[in-house]
Amino acid sequence: MKSCGVVVEYNPFHNGHLYHLEQSKKHAEADCMIAIMSGNFLQRGEPAIIDKWHRTEAALHGGADLVIELPFLYAVQHSDFFSQGAVQTLAEMGVDSICFGSENGRIESFLEAFDHMNKHQEEFNATVRMYLNEGYAYPEASRLGYEAISFPSGSIDLTQPNNILGYSYVKQLLTYAPEVEPLTVLRKNNHYHDEEMSGQISSATSIRKELLQAEAMTEKSELCLPPQTVKVLQHYQIHQGRWHNWEDYFHLLQYKIMTMEESTLRCFHGVDEGLEYRLKRMIKASATFHEFLSSLKTKRYTWTRLQRTLAHILVGTDKEEARILLRETPPPYARVLGLSETGKRYLRSIKKEADIPIITQPQQFTHDMLDLEARAAAAYYSVLSPKQRVNKLKREYEAPVIL
Repeated sequence: MKSCGVVVEYNPFHNGHLYHLEQSKKHAEADCMIAIMSGNFLQRGEPAIIDKWHRTEAALHGGADLVIELPFLYAVQHSDFFSQGAVQTLAEMGVDSICFGSENGRIESFLEAFDHMNKHQEEFNATVRMYLNEGYAYPEASRLGYEAISFPSGSIDLTQPNNILGYSYVKQLLTYAPEVEPLTVLRKNNHYHDEEMSGQISSATSIRKELLQAEAMTEKSELCLPPQTVKVLQHYQIHQGRWHNWEDYFHLLQYKIMTMEESTLRCFHGVDEGLEYRLKRMIKASATFHEFLSSLKTKRYTWTRLQRTLAHILVGTDKEEARILLRETPPPYARVLGLSETGKRYLRSIKKEADIPIITQPQQFTHDMLDLEARAAAAYYSVLSPKQRVNKLKREYEAPVIL
């Protein structure tokens, strides 16, 4: 069976994702589509609008054959670690290709950018360090670094979010798994950060904004979503009483930060350069999560970086623990969240040959990365009622969704 991997969040699964899956399968001439998906917390440091099981269900109905969980520690990271966890896991799953969406749409541009960067890596690193020392945030320092090494005319724009991730995937593939073919599909109609909806294909950001503001499904949002995603979202809201967002967790975050010493806060992953003092100072004067983030944000600390740090504080990710786990290559396991009949056949065909454990029953496997996953699930479901929380945490250790 020929397989193609995609790296996804599906927050929520929308028509653009459906297009990406269909085009990826066509480009790769694949029999089996394997999606590695962030769990309950996402790369921008946000809680997913609905949990990973419901997002898995929507993905399987949308054409994915096998859904693997990207562990929390990789999922809530900048692009290099995010892509490392995703690409290396997919490679261990035996995929023939990985296809990503991009604002560029030409895989040749990414390959040329990789070659150019290899020739100018030292100059790029020195420029980025210089701007970081001047107080710039890493994304802006990187943009200035790319300018300094003068990418050839017609190269990819590495200020665009999906191009940045795509470049990271290509870098990981060419370094770690050169036997896996990189492919890209041009994004249609919208940009990753677009906050306004625009027809049948709109960004996940704009769809979440519409859903959370209305606190209900609207005609505009329904237009952008496959029918099964609409059902999954409505089912989750009816049975759990919410769609998740950071404001739900603010009281928990506030309690943790206000009752901890600075020396304890300093031990959490992402709390660097004296940020613990700023966290303690600003939390006391903030009534909402948005207000708290707005007061924390500076030229150096971007909104996304701060959200990721706060997610690690909420979950309790120890800085030293994270450093050790992120050194492990490849990732220590691949956890199955759901599969179709095609996915089941594929899994049977590769399970004995895989170099890392493929887990369908996590209670039978022990690893610190999986323990961190359990803490992330506990944090995510902590805003539900006690009975709902018990049921959801029990679900964390049952067999995967099979449709």
